[in-house]
Amino acid sequence: MATLGATDRPLAAVHDVALLDLDGVVYVGPDAVAHAAASLDQALAVHGMRSGFVTNNAARPPSVVAAHLRKLGVHADDADVVTSAQAGARVLAERLPRGSRVLAVGGPGVAWALEERGLLPVHSFDDAPLAVMQGFGPEVGWRALAEATLALQGGALWVATNRDRTIPTPRGRVLGNGAMVEAVRHATGVVPLVAGKPEPPLMIESIDRMGAVRPLVVGDRLDTDIEGATRAGIPSLLVLTGVSDWHDLLDAAPEHRPTYLDHDLRALLDPAPAVLVTRAGDALVVRCGRTVLRVPVAPSTTGGAATPGEPPLAPDADTSGHAWVPQGLPGATGPAAEAPPHGPALDVVRCVVSAAWTMADEGLVATGPATVGRD
Repeated sequence: MATLGATDRPLAAVHDVALLDLDGVVYVGPDAVAHAAASLDQALAVHGMRSGFVTNNAARPPSVVAAHLRKLGVHADDADVVTSAQAGARVLAERLPRGSRVLAVGGPGVAWALEERGLLPVHSFDDAPLAVMQGFGPEVGWRALAEATLALQGGALWVATNRDRTIPTPRGRVLGNGAMVEAVRHATGVVPLVAGKPEPPLMIESIDRMGAVRPLVVGDRLDTDIEGATRAGIPSLLVLTGVSDWHDLLDAAPEHRPTYLDHDLRALLDPAPAVLVTRAGDALVVRCGRTVLRVPVAPSTTGGAATPGEPPLAPDADTSGHAWVPQGLPGATGPAAEAPPHGPALDVVRCVVSAAWTMADEGLVATGPATVGRD
């Protein structure tokens, strides 16, 4: 049965380093996520869990990111921050002679990371760069992308720090580095090497720099943080303070399924409750804590397993989305959304998510609405 993971000890006692995404996990724009700083402090003081701040955003050098974190009340040394620009520079340094010229496209963090690895950042195709490293920068415009296009057409190696199509801001989601990478790819037909999540280089760089033995990836996005952890074989925690909400988990393919699910970083201080899935006749029975979810199910009429992450309803049931999901559960749980689920409400969400994954993996369909009770 496909379920969320569990531990009877606090997550901070089980894992030695939390590899934390930043945007949507520790802060959103200039503001700290509620409970983030206090939770990380307590995780270190009580359980010895260290924090590594791992971001796909390549715009700023680690020292600037760390200073921002400290301003928000988060204890962070410069060395605790690992960016996709650092991972990208490592990819290039493994392929180019020291001192090679690299066209730096992005914010100051891109050029800084290249210099850290002994590479020479330049800003024009006329400087004869051997490679291009493209990362996010709020000031990146047509001219910089045009220089990259010229360099790639001339045969330069191309590394993209990440391919996030959007980034979260206090005003909503806006285009990210991936959107600009796609523009250059469309213009040149060249496919870049990618350093950031979900690709392995950033995870490898983070583990190496932090000396992590039992790391836990903590993120807010299924397609970067959680998939990156899955591909690296690292347990993961999805927090509902950023991009992905629990509804997204209902359709999550296996590589997008987190090990643990909670609202925010207070999860590091608590055990993860067990979610048990069993069959009882024509019902799927899911238990988490004292919460019991029952979903009437039947084998899919299409035969075999359903499409991963997409448990369908039986032909005679309401097909408007996941109609079997109990009514009245909390909606999206990002920073500007309604009150998040806590306690029993979150246990219901964990049950619903585990039921959806089991139905998808075992080729089951819901034949009616689920019911929720308490033991």
